[in-house]
Amino acid sequence: MRARGFHAIAGVDEAGRGALFGPVVAAAVILSPDRPVRGLNDSKLLEPKRREVLAVRIRERAVAWAIGAVDAATIDSINIYQASRLAMRLAVSRLSPAPDFLLTDAMPIDLPLPQQPLIKGDARCHAIAAASILAKVYRDACMRVWDEVFPQYGLASHKGYSTPEHCQAIQEYGITPLHRLSFEPVRARSLYPVEYDRQMGLFDTAGAA
Repeated sequence: MRARGFHAIAGVDEAGRGALFGPVVAAAVILSPDRPVRGLNDSKLLEPKRREVLAVRIRERAVAWAIGAVDAATIDSINIYQASRLAMRLAVSRLSPAPDFLLTDAMPIDLPLPQQPLIKGDARCHAIAAASILAKVYRDACMRVWDEVFPQYGLASHKGYSTPEHCQAIQEYGITPLHRLSFEPVRARSLYPVEYDRQMGLFDTAGAA
């Protein structure tokens, strides 16, 4: 892209799209060609401690970086796809200097900037990988904070995703204001008890007056 005259190329990616709890978080990063960060890769392929180390290096060496987050209520209101795009737009809008080109992980962003979505971009592009690391590390830190508020859910370990532990906690303790009501099994648990029982087939309403 630099050969085409672009100088502030931002990689953009999100974390937490499939979780049942908490925000979807996006990061945007403009890497410096003069201060490379070695070892960048898709955040999902890195050990947590390695992500933490790389996140520090990215923040120290990048030309610019920024975070955007969209909460669970907004996710329920506009759907997770649009919420992910909104988080990415927020992250890009907070970059200083502003980017002149965007590289994204398969998802186009509704901004008046030239951009290129890349399939599996976080494994193919260093700038997108850097964004995926910052987004993941930031969201994981949020989950550790919320784990202290809602310790019975195990958020520090599963980070709000649909693990057996998390689903069991939802069944046992109910839902919190930060659960995504539009996601199963949260949605089923959030229904009124009679409607929940009806969907689970716990009683037959045929012939009721």
